[in-house]
Amino acid sequence: MIGIKRRTPAMPPPVQAATHHRAAHYDGAVGSIGAARRLTADFLHQLAAEWYAPVGAEQMQDILLVVSELATNAERHSGGPYLVELAGDAESVHVTVWDSGSTLPRVFAPDPLRIGGHGMEIVLRLCDGLTMELVPVGKRVSARFDLT
Repeated sequence: MIGIKRRTPAMPPPVQAATHHRAAHYDGAVGSIGAARRLTADFLHQLAAEWYAPVGAEQMQDILLVVSELATNAERHSGGPYLVELAGDAESVHVTVWDSGSTLPRVFAPDPLRIGGHGMEIVLRLCDGLTMELVPVGKRVSARFDLT
């Protein structure tokens, strides 16, 4: 009998996901916006520690404020639950809020005398890119923050 030597293939090295993700569903109950901010803060700390993302204290506050504004809009205007989705790597962070509302947020021209309606104005000033689109289940609003 001829001996056959079987070659065992080497295991490939583990592959890290291309992007770090986290998401949570909120029903709009008291404390939902604070919970979304905590989720975001934990996400950003993990992104900085494990992905070496250069998230400074000021940029972290900007991202948290945008999460607050987008979650507030979802609670006020959609009439239903919403989802906060976070994605990031060493170069950027994306904050996306999905809700069941069928109307895109309005962006008003800056007016220091207007009471209210400044949320999207704030979001636009703080982020590096904003997309708003209707989707089959409602709408998706996504803000991008460049870290480099």
